[in-house]
Amino acid sequence: MKKNFLAVLFALALCSPTFAQWKPAGDKIKTPWGEQLNPKNVLPEYPRPIMERQDWKNLNGSWNYAITKKGEPAPNNYQGEILVPFAVESSLSGVGKTVNEHQELWYQRTFDVPSAWKGKQILLHFGAVDWKADVWVNDVKVGQHTGGFTPFYFDITSALNKGNNQLVVKVWDPSDRGEQPRGKQVERPGGIWYTPVTGIWQTVWLEPVAAQHIAHLKTTPDIDKKTVKVEVATNVCSPDKVEVKVFDGKNLVAKGAALNGVPVELTMPEDVKLWTPESPSLYDMEVTLYKDGKAIDQVKSYTALRKFSTHKDKNGITRLQLNNKDYFQFGPLDQGWWPDGLYTAPTDEALVYDLKKIKDFGYNMVRKHVKVEPARWYTYCDQLGLIVWQDMPNGGRLPNGKCTSTMTAQTPSVPQHQKLTIAKNGKKLSTTCILIRASAYGYLSTKHGDNSRLLKSLNGRKNTTPAVW
Repeated sequence: MKKNFLAVLFALALCSPTFAQWKPAGDKIKTPWGEQLNPKNVLPEYPRPIMERQDWKNLNGSWNYAITKKGEPAPNNYQGEILVPFAVESSLSGVGKTVNEHQELWYQRTFDVPSAWKGKQILLHFGAVDWKADVWVNDVKVGQHTGGFTPFYFDITSALNKGNNQLVVKVWDPSDRGEQPRGKQVERPGGIWYTPVTGIWQTVWLEPVAAQHIAHLKTTPDIDKKTVKVEVATNVCSPDKVEVKVFDGKNLVAKGAALNGVPVELTMPEDVKLWTPESPSLYDMEVTLYKDGKAIDQVKSYTALRKFSTHKDKNGITRLQLNNKDYFQFGPLDQGWWPDGLYTAPTDEALVYDLKKIKDFGYNMVRKHVKVEPARWYTYCDQLGLIVWQDMPNGGRLPNGKCTSTMTAQTPSVPQHQKLTIAKNGKKLSTTCILIRASAYGYLSTKHGDNSRLLKSLNGRKNTTPAVW
């Protein structure tokens, strides 16, 4: 009798949400990659190829979730499991539920830190969370972030326990009921408008770093001088040495170093290979930070020699140029939506598939429409030879039909969002221009000229064409 009772309890446990086996939600169209998705190995690729470290830990996979009324405390009991990093509305999340502006979405999971990371600072990274995220580790609030398209991270070292740790994330996203940049997301999708994307939609991961470490890289090529300038930002100001090596395959072709936060300036070979869509030549980079003569941090990256500019022909017509030559750019408007993953491609193979097809069709450019993709998408454009026209995601409208103000104190402005998006996503070698006003909605309160001032300050005239609208 007792054995039968225990068997019944075990069977009920297996049927509960906590033990339920993941499967796509709803009857939406499935992609071949979504149908073959392994929920125990979700997007395992390194998420930041432009600044890659050897050690990291992927936190994608099954998390617990709950949807509560806005303002309520963290739930004691969660409602089921969600497959991260797929938005809660998506089929591949395994949930397929809509969250409105009066509700909040909660995530919870546990994790441990590899013993080999002892003595390191531990960073918790989010590729992107739409829109406002609050994060706790072991009931200690480690940070808050707003913005649905930009990566962010927190140093969680002081909040960690030995052994098991609990991670909780709260998300609020008003979609088209708010003023924040949200692209084509609307509560009632139809026509050219699409399903909302709420919550985590890019990879979540842990990274060990030294107390003093490399935080950001900015590379500026100059094909006229055959030089590359590398700006290396560290998490704290330091007079210590930074060394940069540039490789063509396995061959070292340039090397330089600098102190006191000064950019490293490298002279490239006379026969330097220029990047073009027909010949997308990339150079590998190795950046090392030293302290007291000892290497304390190293990242791998890449660069390219290319120049985007404009030129007036003999008839006074402005022409786009690549590497000082007129270059006609043509390609599709890429929405970046997936029927089963919404903002998130089911696999890395799926992410690159569309780009390969664009190249197969003979195009040399792709316009990314009111969405910012994961960093790996831009790396694939660099590798395949696709120029990117990058739209900035637009904001919403007020109920009266008038365009919202982009300069309110309550929410980050659209221009501020554009600046953060460009800066935080780092170097996009293939990006030729940033389309600030890709569409009329969401931008009527900006002034003509804001675009060029923003781009000039962030990119420099040699590396971008004027914004288009």
